Amino acid sequence: MRNTKIFSGTSNVALSKAICKKLKIDLGSLEIRRFSDGEIFVEIDESVRGRNAYVIQSTSAPVNENFMELFIIVDALRRAAANEITAVIPYFGYSRQDRKVSDRSPITAKLVSDLLIKSGIRKVIMMDLHAGQIQGFFDVPVDHLYARPIAINHFKKKFKNKDFVVGSPDAGGMERARVFAKQLNGADLVMTDKRRPGPNLAAITNVIGNVRKKNVILIDDLVDTGGTAVKSAEALIKAGAKTVSMFCTHGVLSGNAVKNIENSHIEELVITDTINNQEKLKGSKKIKVLSVADLIAEAIKRIVSNKSISKLFS
Repeated sequence: MRNTKIFSGTSNVALSKAICKKLKIDLGSLEIRRFSDGEIFVEIDESVRGRNAYVIQSTSAPVNENFMELFIIVDALRRAAANEITAVIPYFGYSRQDRKVSDRSPITAKLVSDLLIKSGIRKVIMMDLHAGQIQGFFDVPVDHLYARPIAINHFKKKFKNKDFVVGSPDAGGMERARVFAKQLNGADLVMTDKRRPGPNLAAITNVIGNVRKKNVILIDDLVDTGGTAVKSAEALIKAGAKTVSMFCTHGVLSGNAVKNIENSHIEELVITDTINNQEKLKGSKKIKVLSVADLIAEAIKRIVSNKSISKLFS
């Protein structure tokens, strides 16, 4: 790690510090200021000439500001003669805009990927992308990490010697749930059938699979407004489920999401710290946060020493 420097944007400094603590290195020094008109100014406060730099920045809300901050940090490092710059993006904003949904709609995930490459990154580390094909939007190596091992450890302890099944809130997430179930001692699979009448609206129509008198663990990549989670839990309880827990890597938690979860049939929602939700979750009784700091730190360590990352998830 001698030739490695780690820097952080402002979106999730707590996670960046935790990663550096695990790696036993200091967080790199830089200044980030905003002018009165909203423009972002970045200055690297130490020499990075010839060093390999990692920039940790989740592109959560405010999404556009955090992306712009990342672009400018990378550009500053490149102009300061850093050898190789890796963007560590625990949560990748715009990941749900990964394809054209109408004839004249954009593919914004591809656009921001191109902008990242143009800014000067040479590698990317991401976690639990909404759509795996986003890796192909980058013309540089992408290491795709999964929070699954952390969640599996949690639920193995929670449901030790108890009857449980693993589920997905929609058909698109069944492969994610299937891998999760396989590593949870081959648990049975269930699914709720989801129909969206409009953006950020979810209507659950029925449950596919037997959940009667069973504890259900729903798996998804992110929770935004909480609508899907709440309606899925309601449908599962009506179908006879004993309890409903849920794991989502990314806690976007927009609007009244926390309140919606607290007032729902969900017994426990487990998220990670890919997004900084410390303020939002004050007083929450149902939402538990697991840290991905160890996982990201180990991935960085393996990249630096040219070791396999896939072994972390096998």
